[in-house]
Amino acid sequence: MNAAVQPLTARGEHSRAAIFDAALALFQERGYESTTMRAIADRAGVSLGSSYHYFASKEHLVLEFYSHTHQLHLAAIGPLLARERDLAARVRGTVRAVVVTCEPFHDFAGAIFSTVANPASPLNPFGRESKALRDEVIGLYAEVVKGSDTRIAPDIMSELPTLLWLYQMGILYFWIWDRSPGRLRTLALIDETTELIVRLVGLANLPVLRGSRKSALRLVRSIAEGQF
Repeated sequence: MNAAVQPLTARGEHSRAAIFDAALALFQERGYESTTMRAIADRAGVSLGSSYHYFASKEHLVLEFYSHTHQLHLAAIGPLLARERDLAARVRGTVRAVVVTCEPFHDFAGAIFSTVANPASPLNPFGRESKALRDEVIGLYAEVVKGSDTRIAPDIMSELPTLLWLYQMGILYFWIWDRSPGRLRTLALIDETTELIVRLVGLANLPVLRGSRKSALRLVRSIAEGQF
């Protein structure tokens, strides 16, 4: 049996945070590919061995960034999901909270985008290394959908969380390139498209669209599983 993982000491937490902060800064300054673990260790004021003790690679630092922003997102939307039952409001608030919590890291997101977008990269959101967090985000959208007062057909209910995750990825792509003050273009896009999504969900409940609905849901599954 493996020994239990020991919690970090206060000094360990400080070192780990310093390494993480140094990595974010250097990725923005030099780009992801040009930043080395040694440079990160030097900036953080720790040994190279210590850097590898806390993070096995640069990829693990970016995966930590994903996890960090996801936790910020969960904290931001908790009150909204507790009080709101309207589906459009729940989806809109959840996606808006993504870009708001990620805003302090806008430059960093741009710096790593070419690496993340590479299908062969372990940081690609569709990749195996990102599966655990991807499943968490899809699970969050399952909560968003199930907690609403909107009547949704069972087959749509099962696939809608994945569709909303794909929608979030598209919004984040737009946000990375958005240079408008306060990312107002991104926020406006969210407001307009969430209303459209909810209307389409309502229309998809119509019996006459059942065949088209099945085809659309198969397409969503194929895209999410990287089979398209």
